[in-house]
Amino acid sequence: MSFPSAPSDRVAELAALLSAPRSLTIITHYNPDGDAMGSSLGLAHVLRAAGHRVQVVVPNTPAPFLNWLPGAEEVLVFDRSKEAGTAALKNAELVLCLDFNRQDRVGQAEEVLRNVPDKVLIDHHQDPEPFARVVFSDTSACATCQMVFDIVSALGLASKISVEAATCLYTGLVTDSGSFRFSSTKPHTMRVAADLMERGVLVERVHGAIMDDNTADRLRLLGFTLSERMQVLPELGVAMFHLSQADLRRFNFAPGDTEGFVNYGLSIRGIRLSAFFMERPDVVKVSLRSKGDLPVDLFCKEHFNGGGHRNAAGGQGNEGPEAAMRKFMEQLPAFLAQYPA
Repeated sequence: MSFPSAPSDRVAELAALLSAPRSLTIITHYNPDGDAMGSSLGLAHVLRAAGHRVQVVVPNTPAPFLNWLPGAEEVLVFDRSKEAGTAALKNAELVLCLDFNRQDRVGQAEEVLRNVPDKVLIDHHQDPEPFARVVFSDTSACATCQMVFDIVSALGLASKISVEAATCLYTGLVTDSGSFRFSSTKPHTMRVAADLMERGVLVERVHGAIMDDNTADRLRLLGFTLSERMQVLPELGVAMFHLSQADLRRFNFAPGDTEGFVNYGLSIRGIRLSAFFMERPDVVKVSLRSKGDLPVDLFCKEHFNGGGHRNAAGGQGNEGPEAAMRKFMEQLPAFLAQYPA
């Protein structure tokens, strides 16, 4: 198997940095998803097996449906334990940054991270900031977990991928590929998934933990979103959803409850762009999904201080949900005109 996410020159640089046991910290992005948690924990398992001391730090509490991942109980949550999180970043001999391309993506840990001298970046988002000593950037990879597999294998550490590590990495493949249905899924993705399965991953357990861990409140929130907060614009091929803070309180919102809501818009016949606006206490979260060659990452970058992938991107607005949706609608016709269906 070849390892497209692991160029030999950068593998050699990383191998030199890991040539002796070291104290390592792994950090991922704010609101860590399945790929963020899967890649961080998967890499941590491998590096510990190779003799390193490893601490995983996340900016804030992950969604409950990820709590089952092997090693999740040892993760340090920065916004709950700032002193310990700061020490983990400052005292590490090397910090590995996974699944984000800008340092402002780590929330309250940003200032500390910026002052860390030795960093390695492993990420599949476009246009990474040049903040790391060694950069692995592969926008063709369906998930950072796929990149971690490639890099670990190229380092000669494939034998260290235990069933626990494999389970974490497989989880990221599943979540970021939409259960292997997005266009980012390539033959190499399936070869990596097969390798991880051969290491003992229980596929039904992973999919069950991800897909079948709903609360009654989450399902009621989904039903409410689809029936009361969805607007379909067939003439534009666009579907929109929005949820206010009051809506979220009504259904006892917990982090992760709206995961995947935006994807429902693309399941409507004739829709090629789905937009989801969720009001938070401080900002409005904007999530966009698209089909074909419609680059929603460019739209988010230009209008909502965000980015991501061509067909899956996010950003934020600072003036309330109505203002964010109005801005979206004002900019939408010109954007769609540039990329006709």
